[in-house]
Order: sequence, then structure tokens, then C-alpha cells
Amino acid sequence: MEYGFTTAAYVVAAILFILSLGGLSGQESAKRAVWYGIVGMGLAIVATLMGPGAGNWFASLIMVGLGGAIGYVVAQRVQMTEMPQLVAAMHSLVGLAAVFIGFNAEIEMARINATLVEAGIDRCDPVMSAITCAGKFVEAPLFADLHGFALKIAQKVGVEIAILKVEVFLGVFIGAITFTGSVIAYGKLAGKVDGKAKKLPGGHLLNAGAALGSLILLVMYMQGAGSWSLIVMTLLAFFIGYHLIMGIGGADMPVVVSMLNSYSGWAAAAIGFSLSNDLLIVVGALVGSSGAILSYIMCKAMNRSFISVILGGFGGTTGPAMEVVGEQIAIDTEGVAAALNDADSIIIIPGYGMAVAQAQQSVSELTRKLRAKGKNVRFAIHPVAGRLPGHMNVLLAEAKVPYDIVLEMDEINEDFPSTDVAIVIGSNDIVNPAAQEDPNSPIAGMPVLECWKAKQVFVSKRGQGTGYSGIENPLFYKENTRMFYGDAKKSLDALLPMID
Repeated sequence: MEYGFTTAAYVVAAILFILSLGGLSGQESAKRAVWYGIVGMGLAIVATLMGPGAGNWFASLIMVGLGGAIGYVVAQRVQMTEMPQLVAAMHSLVGLAAVFIGFNAEIEMARINATLVEAGIDRCDPVMSAITCAGKFVEAPLFADLHGFALKIAQKVGVEIAILKVEVFLGVFIGAITFTGSVIAYGKLAGKVDGKAKKLPGGHLLNAGAALGSLILLVMYMQGAGSWSLIVMTLLAFFIGYHLIMGIGGADMPVVVSMLNSYSGWAAAAIGFSLSNDLLIVVGALVGSSGAILSYIMCKAMNRSFISVILGGFGGTTGPAMEVVGEQIAIDTEGVAAALNDADSIIIIPGYGMAVAQAQQSVSELTRKLRAKGKNVRFAIHPVAGRLPGHMNVLLAEAKVPYDIVLEMDEINEDFPSTDVAIVIGSNDIVNPAAQEDPNSPIAGMPVLECWKAKQVFVSKRGQGTGYSGIENPLFYKENTRMFYGDAKKSLDALLPMID
């Protein structure tokens, strides 16, 4: 009965998770998709607690309640601008959980193996049944105190134990990389760690050496080297995660977030095999594959090599960046208002600066007023705008901007030459002409929103700095560009009464 209920519940939960992932691909279905995920996760937790081998009900309920309370408090306090670093922090917890579960499995294997050796039992014969090892009957009292995962380990024969050790090793390895990599990603996104790419001397060789050392340790671990080999590998994996993400610059952080999402999925899948948990395997594979596909799509959108990014920026520019000449010309609120009142077609390009200023509601109100005057107002969204895939779409949806006027880069890029006004709100790299004009630029070849082709361009920006990625932007110096300096929300709020 327990097995039947658990299996059925896992199948339903897996279907709900698939529906959730599919629904999140569209703004109209995203809210419903979130509920699919919530119900699926709730069902999975209940099925696991009620399933075979479950125990420690009091401790389990305490942990569920405590985790739920912490999650509720975090969700209430975290602003939309902090979502990227929150996602990175969540990935770190998945990685750390994989490490803990892997070491728990190793401890159980060592304990049970010691018990079998003491009893003079050899379980190396894969042909014999689960309770007979090399023809010797395993007395029931020997396993009387075992249940759940420990009992499953005790019943495994030689080949099954070898497979389990590979699963544990891979789960810990991927989990450790995910943990330290996500911690560094959180630090960079939160501004607590320098966003510039930094490597130790001989950076790529160090990463390769650590990976090779881990492979050697896997061979030694499989040959019975003991738990010390798993511990040393974990330390090497911690270093790889740290050094890989430290070597990736701020411009690539959206890719890093989705890449770490993929890592956390594969870590969960590996641990799912170790625990013989079918749902964990399915969910881990879904998360791992979707994160990898998203990372690839984003790398393509940035004209980045996927391998280059995940190896910590292997390669780089071939020479000095082109010198930017000219000066940034400022414009006041009255000037922007006059241009908008005269314009017929307007494209708004949101970026992370809009998120920082929490200006999405002001942008939505400006859009409403302009459309009420019969003007054609649309939004242009770059695949890597912000610091999280889909970051701008979520903010605009929160501000109730109509879905049908929010367009992707490929849908709207050809319309800039016939546009009267382009408004850039807190964006830098995604509207940078250097991607097309300077072969030595760090973003050379990256597809960008060609807003400089509009008749007039207004850039809402706090100051004259280069922004998060540290890349200079020639757009700010072009003849048809005017800089609308100041906090984005305050600037737009001052602009709103002047739209008549």
C-alpha cells in the first residue's frame, strides 16, 4: 500500500513539475505554472513522509515547519531586485544538501561494511539474492536495528555497491561545485564580491588540475581507498566552484545563474539515484536539462561560447578596446516630456537600473498615459536584460504592463529606424554599439538592441559610470543621445505630470 501510494503520488508530482516548467515559458501562464509547482512539491513532501522507510516523524515535521517558516520570512523580505541573488543562494543550499546526503551514504556504507566484515560475510557475489552473500545466510538479528536507507545499503550486493559509490561520488562532486559557485555568484550579484573576473595565476591549469585530481580520487575511492578520498575530492570541488565563478565577469552573470541552476539539478539527480528516489531523479533531470538549455540559449544571445563561459571566461579579447570620443549631453525633464508629447512611436528598453530604482510602476504609469494619447508604445526585452533570465518580464508583469506590447529583441530590433523615441532605463551592455563596432570589446559580436538607430534616444542613468560590467558604452556619446540623469523612479515620477 505504501509503495503504491508513493509511486502514484510521485507520478502526479512529476507531471505537475513538467506542467510548471512548461507554463513558466509564457507570461500569461506563469502564475498558474507556479501553483502547479507548489502543489507538486507539497504532494512530493507528503508522499515522502508517508512512504516506505519513513521515520522520525517528529523531527521531520519540525524540519518542514522550520523550513517553511524561514522560506515565508525570506519571501516577505526579499525585493524583486534581489531575486537573482536569492536564486543563487537557493542553488547553494541544493548543492550543500547533495554533499551532506552523499557523506551520509558514505558513513552508512562504512558502518554496514564493518558489521558484515565482523560477521565474516562477503557480499561480492551479484548472482545471489539480497539476503545471501557468497552462499552465507545473513542472520536477521544482524540487521535488526536497520531500516530505510541503511537497510537498502545492507541488502545491496557487490556490483550495486560499486554503482552506489559512483553515484555518491558524482553527487558530492557536483554538489560541492554548486555550493561554492553559488555562494560566490550570490556575493557578486549582491555587490559583496567584486563583479570583475578574477583568477589565480595559472587559473585554467588549476581548474584542470583539480578536476584531474578528482578523477584520480574517484578511481582510488572505487578501489577501497576509504572516506578520506571523498573528503579530499570535496575540498577540490569546493575550490573548482569558487575559482570558476570568480573567473566569470559581471556581464556573464545571467548565464552563471542559469548554469548553476543546471548544476543543482544534476546534483539532485545523482543523489536521487543514491537514495533510489524516482521523483528526485526526474526533477533533477528536468532542472538540470532546462538550466543547461537556457544557459546555451543565453550564450547564443550574447554570442558567447558556452564552453568558454562555464570554464570561467576561457579566451578573452585580442587587443585594447576602441577609445570612445565625445561627451555625454544631459537633458532635463521638460526636454524629455516635450519629445514624448511630439512622438508617435516609442520603444522603452528596461534594464537592471529599473529594478534597482524599483521604477517599474512609474514605467507602467508612463506607458498608460502615452497609450491613452494614441501613441504606439512598446517594450524591447533583451534575453539577458537584468541579472536573471526573464528578470525584466517579471518586473513588467508585476507592474501590469500589457503582455502584447512586451517584445523580444528579435521581434523589435528592425523597428528602431522608424521609431521616434527610444528610452533606455538602466541598461548598458544590451544597448552597447561596441558589440558591433569594436572587435576588441568584451561583448564583441553580442546581439544588442540597436536603439541608436531611433531618431532620439534618452538614457535614464544615475551617473556617468560604466555600470555593473565595467564596459564603456559609445551610445551615451552619440549625437542623437541625451542623458536623463538621476534615479529612474524619481525622474519618471517628475516626468509623468508633464505628459499631457
